[in-house]
Amino acid sequence: MTATTEPRLKVRPRIWIGLVIWLAYVVLVFAIQIASGIPYDTWGESAGNLFFGGGVSLIIATVLLAVTTTLLGWWRPALFDRARSRHRWPIFIPILAAIAGVMNLAGTDWSAYSGAFFAASLALLLVGFTEEIVNRGLLLVGLRSRLSEGWVWFITSALFAMMHFVNIVLGSPVAATLTQVFSAFLGGTIFYILRRTTGSLIWAMLLHGFWDFSVFAAGVGQPGAIVSVATVFYLGTGVLALACVIFVIRGANERLDASAPADSTAADAAEPTR
Repeated sequence: MTATTEPRLKVRPRIWIGLVIWLAYVVLVFAIQIASGIPYDTWGESAGNLFFGGGVSLIIATVLLAVTTTLLGWWRPALFDRARSRHRWPIFIPILAAIAGVMNLAGTDWSAYSGAFFAASLALLLVGFTEEIVNRGLLLVGLRSRLSEGWVWFITSALFAMMHFVNIVLGSPVAATLTQVFSAFLGGTIFYILRRTTGSLIWAMLLHGFWDFSVFAAGVGQPGAIVSVATVFYLGTGVLALACVIFVIRGANERLDASAPADSTAADAAEPTR
């Protein structure tokens, strides 16, 4: 009998664990942001509003998520797939999304930024780590203990989109939030494709943080016309992602063995050849 190649996991992956982490993250971030008393649609008015309205919650969440992932022993399966998808060509989709982000930055009114405001906006880059490690990291690990990869893509993308509904309570207009939720589902699919084509969540974290930063930056001051083009371009890229995601799902062998001893290692599992 050959030795197992499963990574060392302190806690066995379970769907409910991933869901609890997702819900805890949503509640934590919402509670901190609502406690700040700063409406979501006023974050762009000053460096203080941005940092205390959004930045503080992301900093706290980053620390707690790092601790949680360490306690579970899920860093490796959360950050890396066993193998990249057999079809690598869909990577052009996240590349197009990155181009949309560059277009946002090209249309940003940088004269509206002060040094303090720019420094505060850098905290938004942490959203790439927090939202990816929650959705396409820890939640994904939990789902892979039981579900097929198609369901893993759909549920992680859907729950990623649904977490944006809290922005309504934080003061965001309903119509704008509904558009954001739809865009987030498309974005979640783009980030999932990037994980599967590279075999790593790290690139998705970087793209996610870059995109969110570019969207916020473009919303400050008087943006150029290219920003509107970038929005349509990104949405079109997301629709294209829906058409192509099947190619990175097909043939995936990422199911985690939830029945294996949680703290086993290859040495522990090895048996003499008979």
